[in-house]
Amino acid sequence: MTMHFLDMIEHRVSTNVFDPSKAVPVDQIEELIRLATHAPTAYNLQNWRFIAVHTPEAKARLRSVASDQPKISDAAVTFIIAGLLPDHADVAERLLPAVEAGFMPERMVAGWEEAVRQTYEHHPGRQRDEAFRTATFAGATLMFAAQAFGLASCPMGGFDPDGVAREFALGPQEIPVMLLAVGHGAAGNWPPKPRRPVAEVLSLA
Repeated sequence: MTMHFLDMIEHRVSTNVFDPSKAVPVDQIEELIRLATHAPTAYNLQNWRFIAVHTPEAKARLRSVASDQPKISDAAVTFIIAGLLPDHADVAERLLPAVEAGFMPERMVAGWEEAVRQTYEHHPGRQRDEAFRTATFAGATLMFAAQAFGLASCPMGGFDPDGVAREFALGPQEIPVMLLAVGHGAAGNWPPKPRRPVAEVLSLA
């Protein structure tokens, strides 16, 4: 928990080889998700859901719809990170704690609710984009939270979204955006791969 955050960024790797003999306890899984929920969301909608796949039976089900990737079995837990399509009907509930805490005026809630309705209600593309944005912020935050605890991680694609939704009972508003394997790294992982020079990827406007 003492690693400097900038060092964490520089030394992060996508771990491909996990030690299957080492588990992550449930209370630590819960703490990782608590930290992940500090990621930003539009209008504080907190439109995400996390499924922690950690039992052998659940891992087998996930592998069956995720290209049979061995990391799912070997990592202590693989998180399914789902983004929810934004819904203005959720705004009042999500903002209530801020109102009760006294720093958000209650009169602002209706304005935010209407803004969400106008922004997303008849725009399925925007809804999907926001669901992906939300899940991606959460996944990045979860990845660095795991690293702070000395755990390895690997964000994963290569899965059948419909299959994941079916196997893990996701609702019609829930989009499985990514899988994130978390556990203890084993021998055989590569060091951080070199990145492109800043001059190639940055434009100053």
